[in-house]
Amino acid sequence: MELAKAVARGVVVLDGGMSTALELAGHDLSDELWSARLLLTDPDAVRAAHLAYYRAGAQVAITASYQASYAGFARRGIGADETTRLLRSSVALARSAASEVDGQRWVAASVGPYGAVLADGSEYRGRYGLSRHELAAFHRPRLETLCSAEPDVLAVETIPDADEAEAVLDVVRGSGVPMWLSYSVRGDRTCAGQPLEDAFAVVSDVDEVIAVGVNCCAPGDVAQAVAVARRVTGLPVVAYPNSGETWDASGRSWTGDGAGFAGEWAGGADLVGGCCRTGPEMIAELARELA
Repeated sequence: MELAKAVARGVVVLDGGMSTALELAGHDLSDELWSARLLLTDPDAVRAAHLAYYRAGAQVAITASYQASYAGFARRGIGADETTRLLRSSVALARSAASEVDGQRWVAASVGPYGAVLADGSEYRGRYGLSRHELAAFHRPRLETLCSAEPDVLAVETIPDADEAEAVLDVVRGSGVPMWLSYSVRGDRTCAGQPLEDAFAVVSDVDEVIAVGVNCCAPGDVAQAVAVARRVTGLPVVAYPNSGETWDASGRSWTGDGAGFAGEWAGGADLVGGCCRTGPEMIAELARELA
């Protein structure tokens, strides 16, 4: 069954943070490639993380390609052919994990923002100083490779800026590959400061978009964003916020806890999961709440 048809029949549960699952398993991700490094050094760990989420109740696994790109791998001396193999493997690893569990499972190929490749925090600000054409040129080779790996959907996620969203849409338009578009937000605006009404409106003429929404945000930001997304686009809505913990940049640590993660915010979205600091146990709790 196509993912879009499954969404029409009821709420679909996404996985949680790939990096969180890997860290819980003891992997050090203090690297500018972040979880994408393990596509190269320990692909079995990536597969195991997907399997843990599927077994926790996730119906969709988001691949470890968020921070993977031709430019990022090139800085490590990895050529284009090997980068193509690594990107394609990200989809294959999730597909392999899905084969070990019962029931319908889907694979979403993660497409992170340009700022993620810079590894300097600009993915939470946007406004990179690049034109829409330049951003499209950056995203195109990775998108084409991921599409060739035949995921069920592209997860264009944590996008901080509507201009970057439009650049990605320029590449995806006409491809025939389903995608969702998910912004990182603060309150009722993108991280770059654009009103969500304007940000969600950019998908209006792109048939490939099957859902819009938010991720990597505070749980408290979800409900308003979900309402705006549905009103502006009429499409299904995707939401996968962080745990509710807060990042302390000075102390380089997370504070608080995620006790309220599986709360009322999840009620209005059609595809629901978690992002930073949400592991398999939280997804299992969320799946139980939604059931």
